[in-house]
Amino acid sequence: MEELYSKVAEASKFLESKGVKHPEIGIILGTGLGKLAESVQPIEVISYDEIPHFPVSTVESHHGRLIYGELEGKKVLAMQGRFHYYEGYSGTQITFPVRVMHAAGIKHLLISNAAGTVNPNFKKGELMLIDDHINMIPDNPLRGQNDERFGPRFPDMSQPYSKELNSMIKQIASDLGLKINEGVYTPVAGPNLETRAEYRYLRMIGSDAVGMSTAPEVIVANHIGLPCCAISVLTDECDPDNLAPVSIAEILEIAATAEKDLTKIYTELVRRIYSRESQV
Repeated sequence: MEELYSKVAEASKFLESKGVKHPEIGIILGTGLGKLAESVQPIEVISYDEIPHFPVSTVESHHGRLIYGELEGKKVLAMQGRFHYYEGYSGTQITFPVRVMHAAGIKHLLISNAAGTVNPNFKKGELMLIDDHINMIPDNPLRGQNDERFGPRFPDMSQPYSKELNSMIKQIASDLGLKINEGVYTPVAGPNLETRAEYRYLRMIGSDAVGMSTAPEVIVANHIGLPCCAISVLTDECDPDNLAPVSIAEILEIAATAEKDLTKIYTELVRRIYSRESQV
């Protein structure tokens, strides 16, 4: 664990040497959701392969770069592309960027992903605010010896997604006249999509949407005491009784369309976090 702590420190110092100074909000952009980064006024754009010990994105739709810049007057670090268990990465590797961004100074973490809805009341092209998750990825980023400098051995997960940030997001959606569902997200190993029986099972255990990411980052955010929130863009309807084949191209197309509303919500969230903290 000393090795991980040293690697995080080295990567953080590298970012500082590239001009990254006092970022306040971290943003993780999921599959097909990289355009939110275009709203950021860039100060420095750093390829993942430049950053010491950073994994490299292998998914075609993930750009694989860290953008340091300004959004609504706030210094942000935006990950344009994330890492997944199905790429062959461990939980520690997947979440390494979260630890680095926190070491660099971020105080809030905003996450997005593309997911399939298993709730028949939710439709593709809509958004879902994640209130809780059921983690089915067969690795845990906290597995192994714990380093108390990061956080406790047994971190509490009774409220993994910040109640305050979620409340702000719901108010923003209402103010902007945008529909946003709220529900439970379940990440699985991937990379294949699920069978009819698996979709039935996911619905039975209380899932509203299924994906292949997010929970590892949220676990680590809670471990290090970093408030976080996450929004899923629902890209396909996973009705086991009327299941049609879906292509990744179609998923990316729907994600790109729905991303407009996601961008509006997260941009306004950054502004309101900024306004709130300025008043304190």
